[in-house]
Amino acid sequence: MNSWVRSGPVLVEVDALTEGQRVIDYACVEALRSGADLVLAASYRAHSTFSPMPPSDLPKPPGEVADAWLRAAVAHVRHRYGYGLQVEAVAKEGSRARVLAEVARHARVLIIGRTPKRGPQRSLAAQKNLNLAARVGCPVLVVPLSWRPSAVDRKVAIGIDGSSLSNEAVEFAFRAAADREGDLIVVRAGLPPDHAWNDDDVEHSWITRADHTISEAVAAWTREFPQVRVTRYLSSRPAAEAILHESADVGLIVVGSHDSVPAADPVARRCVAAMPCPVAIVPHHLTLAERERLLRLHRPDVVTPMY
Repeated sequence: MNSWVRSGPVLVEVDALTEGQRVIDYACVEALRSGADLVLAASYRAHSTFSPMPPSDLPKPPGEVADAWLRAAVAHVRHRYGYGLQVEAVAKEGSRARVLAEVARHARVLIIGRTPKRGPQRSLAAQKNLNLAARVGCPVLVVPLSWRPSAVDRKVAIGIDGSSLSNEAVEFAFRAAADREGDLIVVRAGLPPDHAWNDDDVEHSWITRADHTISEAVAAWTREFPQVRVTRYLSSRPAAEAILHESADVGLIVVGSHDSVPAADPVARRCVAAMPCPVAIVPHHLTLAERERLLRLHRPDVVTPMY
């Protein structure tokens, strides 16, 4: 599994979708904004050379098709953004996940498009994106194909839960807000299940703890990025609903996710599936102590031999 390289290039997936040019535009804006190089990547599957069809009727080899996608993407970048952006194009044979994981080894972020899906297919596509983020190791930015630049692009929102899952996500959110010269909204949601609305002491206690959680999460990064204005948003709604509420007025939503495959994060999955704006999935890489703690939780201390 790869790790996150903060100073690497911006990597964007290129495919056959015409709407994918908007995703490439988003990647170009990210690269220019952060002063990074841009890498265009396309994966393809090789097929057998045997076919009963006449040579003149045979489709082009997948490698040539992928090269054609990349040439069109490079031409689009040069036409829109000139030669001030350093661009590299890479086509590799293999599965999408394997190729993107290999190319993303030194990337700061991977940008992919979110194809329009409905019903269960939308949730399934979101889960595939979570699994991809866990595999590539770097943050994966999922961009709706309907994305267009707007004034809200300067605003970034992040949902935190007070666990270590938010560590890398908070860092990414601050860096993204700093690159945009914009603001950051930190969302803490989800009242306890036994919350009593008529109990002022309980409500005050929850608000105090939630505010303290935010303070601990952002303390180090507010010192490193003092130019980023932070707004705290406390909500009694479930986490996904609270973040979805904020998505209408921001240009990027940041969520943390596990670095294991499959990445089982229902809140992150719903965010990726439902958000109208781009969503950054930032995997949390377990430390050695965290891995040992998980092993102790799932491994009995006493083993009884069975004969």
